[in-house]
Amino acid sequence: MAYKVKETFSSALLNQQTVTGWLGERMKANTENRLYKVEETALLAGFINKPGVHPWIGEHVGKFLEAACNSYKNKNDTKLKIQIDRTAQQLIASQLSDGYLGTYDPENQWTSWDVWSHKYDLIGLLSYYELTGYKPALTASERVGDILINKFGDKPGQLDIIKSGSHVGMAATSVIDPMTDLYRFSGAKKYLDFCFYITKSYNNPKGPRIISTLDSIGRVDKTANSKAYEMLSNLVGLAKLYRVTADEQFLKPVLAAWKDIAEKRLYITGTTSSFEHFQDDHLLPASNKDNMGEGCVTTTWIQLNFQLLSIFGDMKYVDELERSVYNHLTGAENPQTGGVSYYTPLMGAKPYKSVITCCMSSIPRGIAMIPLFTNGKINGSPSILFYQPGVYKTEINNNETVAFNTKTSFPENGNISIEVNPSNSQKFEVLLRKPYWATDYKVSINGTPQIVSDKAMISLNRTWNKGDKIEVNFSLPVQVLDGGISYPGAIAFQRGPQVLVFDKLLNPTLPQEFSVQANNFQLQQAYNSLPVKWVGTQAYQVKATADGKPANIVLVPYADASQTGGVVTTWIKAEK
Repeated sequence: MAYKVKETFSSALLNQQTVTGWLGERMKANTENRLYKVEETALLAGFINKPGVHPWIGEHVGKFLEAACNSYKNKNDTKLKIQIDRTAQQLIASQLSDGYLGTYDPENQWTSWDVWSHKYDLIGLLSYYELTGYKPALTASERVGDILINKFGDKPGQLDIIKSGSHVGMAATSVIDPMTDLYRFSGAKKYLDFCFYITKSYNNPKGPRIISTLDSIGRVDKTANSKAYEMLSNLVGLAKLYRVTADEQFLKPVLAAWKDIAEKRLYITGTTSSFEHFQDDHLLPASNKDNMGEGCVTTTWIQLNFQLLSIFGDMKYVDELERSVYNHLTGAENPQTGGVSYYTPLMGAKPYKSVITCCMSSIPRGIAMIPLFTNGKINGSPSILFYQPGVYKTEINNNETVAFNTKTSFPENGNISIEVNPSNSQKFEVLLRKPYWATDYKVSINGTPQIVSDKAMISLNRTWNKGDKIEVNFSLPVQVLDGGISYPGAIAFQRGPQVLVFDKLLNPTLPQEFSVQANNFQLQQAYNSLPVKWVGTQAYQVKATADGKPANIVLVPYADASQTGGVVTTWIKAEK
């Protein structure tokens, strides 16, 4: 079923684009170092031999399937497809005759994290169905939906979904997310009605009151128990519910939550939460002991921004996607090993591990989503949003096609060349995003300068011929960011979309205490400071003071930092 709300932004088809360069290498590492190495037996064991070893062990297989399906669509990786087929079919085969597809023994079904795990069953199986058209995957999903409908509701003998999930019921009610998708794929209104039941249940006794609280005070830290991952999961579901119903009551709290997070609870690297909860206004502690930036929260924040981008096509959502992707999302997965950091600090070593955790399964999902919003269409016009090298193909004007071939070293520099190759000479609009951080932004076509407005999107509407060249050039200025109430007297550096940080292992002779001038600094290239096998090519030197003496420190992008175990310092003491 089509969405009732117009899709202002539509993603590029994953099989019609190739992302290379810095982001492409991260996506490749995600597949080869993480997805290839997923322990299928461990993910499926609890479904085959109940009970599972952990209350939420059932979530991981669905997360893997979603990430792997997106990666396969983009890369057509035969090895990964074999892994996907094997995993999906074993999951389907483990479903009980009544539709139950969890890891709990009979006496404990529908307690704790059981509904939550069924949510991820739906996400994984519907991703597989969308990829392959394999009807048993949809049938298994419908059977999951049917057992949920039968078990939970307001009728005599039915269970209260709020009482069947952790965190004021939000873990269970977050199944609203894939239930909207099940409604779209099946066309069965009963699944939509179940979504309405969930929104009504928010106001049950001891319910999370997500909609009513956000409508009234607009603060996520004062909503339910402020648990970030579960609340964001519900918000993604509400955004999807708005898209299939066009009912503004479901969109209003989502926008209130987004505004509150973006303005008051977002780290400079594009994540949120400390100790897995939203904190008070502008309180953003960032050390290892603060358990900041849970990986599941980062990925779900990305999902929420993607939904809002699809609805509105507003570049403010791309700004947040870019902030997360170039910093906290990719920074949570070690590009050398594929290990994932559950909490990824701005101050301290990133604790990368390769064990089964919720975040180990979530971060790969976020990375596999990247091609969904690097390019696409806004109101039908091809749109270049992330300036990464690669190829983007799409249809224009009555099934004619066009391919955009982008060459650039971004984010090292801001020089981009885009070759436009329509199947035939055609008049159509091309949109270019002008990043909020870029200066000296210039555009030319075949050497002819174009007028650049102050809008976030630059429109190029003309007749395009094969081989036309769009040249985009901009500067990546260094911004000095203030440490706020959590790090008073400290600053951080942002170059283009990337936050730059101090990695102790790249600065072995410097003491732990040093300072930099906030208003008098200059970055210089320092490629030679990077060790052998370091993934990434960016390093910058800046003057500092250490033990009262002049010194030079090396900064690298946050996403690259700590890959060899170095202690990260993002908030650096500012010289008075």
